[in-house]
Amino acid sequence: MKVCLVQKNCNFTIDENISQSEKIILEAAKKNVDIIVFSELFLCRYFCISYEQKNFDLALEDNSKIIKHFSNLAFSNNIAIVFPYFEKRTQGIYHNSVILFDKDGSIAGKYRKMHIPDDPGYFEKFYFTPGDLGFEPINCSLGKIGILICWDQWFPEAARIMALKGAQMLIYPTAIGFDGKDSKLEQNKQLDSWLTIQRSHAIANSLPVISVNRVGLESDNKQKIKFWGNSFVCGPQGEFIEKAGYTEQILFVDVDLNQSEKIRRTWPFFRDRRYKDYAEISRCFIDT
Repeated sequence: MKVCLVQKNCNFTIDENISQSEKIILEAAKKNVDIIVFSELFLCRYFCISYEQKNFDLALEDNSKIIKHFSNLAFSNNIAIVFPYFEKRTQGIYHNSVILFDKDGSIAGKYRKMHIPDDPGYFEKFYFTPGDLGFEPINCSLGKIGILICWDQWFPEAARIMALKGAQMLIYPTAIGFDGKDSKLEQNKQLDSWLTIQRSHAIANSLPVISVNRVGLESDNKQKIKFWGNSFVCGPQGEFIEKAGYTEQILFVDVDLNQSEKIRRTWPFFRDRRYKDYAEISRCFIDT
């Protein structure tokens, strides 16, 4: 499977981001890409950096012209598109969501972000209702794709459930960066942790992992976030296949989905799971 990862600065208007993304899709189609992945909320700046009622106007309903436009782009270019967006479900209910458009332009499925952060600069609980679609891989013409979003990537349970339901790869559209107040040492620790936790999902589940982050400095009057990029693809043993740096970059990567079968025969984690003994994992905390 040939994958395109779009690591770009999203600090522009919606129309500008759409125009940039359309050009990238056309370029990817010329390279016979099977699936293209954009970063979390890529249609606009990361508005969750602050509390603003007006930002709800950025949300899209499923009959939106923009969603129909990307459906047409998928169809006309014979390319699957991982399309993260701010979803307006109804009045007062909004989600941080992803649509997977199949190569024929149809909506193969949708995922709504389950884990919603609430931290300085990442005030997502103000905007988003937690997802209610569960951890369900999406069936498309390319196989069974497990899509999770940003903060979801820190939780091994989410990756495991996707894998147990037959996901052949994990894809994480992301928006994460440095707080300028943190020391260089602390920033390096955070980036290393981010890379390590996702590579661990690949290893524990013997699956390739694709993570696509944005880049660029975004700010309001009180908060600044320097999105650190570093988008990557790793194989089912956590090995880097391709990795971007801190600037805008488009990656074109071949991913071999057959490797998982080979690795699971050598490292049979699923065979040796003591799943009947894991009931306590469903508790919030185990008081002793």
